[in-house]
Amino acid sequence: MFIENYKDDALGSFRNYKNLAERAIEQVSDEEFFAVIDAESNSIAVIVKHVAGNLHSRWRDFLTADGEKPDRNRDTEFELIADTREALTEFWETGWQ
Repeated sequence: MFIENYKDDALGSFRNYKNLAERAIEQVSDEEFFAVIDAESNSIAVIVKHVAGNLHSRWRDFLTADGEKPDRNRDTEFELIADTREALTEFWETGWQ
């Protein structure tokens, strides 16, 4: 019973954080999505790409392989080369799956 309650609570928390982020992202234009406020900041697009990369790496094969996966190239998550909002949104969504 404890395990099932914990699992339900954890999944609910994750869904809540995802929903909160998505509601905030929906409020910005494409220009704002890719905007960087200064040289030390990341755009919303970069944050979406990085969080999605982390989700893909950390949660894939969760019960059999812990931590970073060898195919993750974390540094490229901080580069936006031909990335579109649609492609980043899809990467984000598949990470949460």
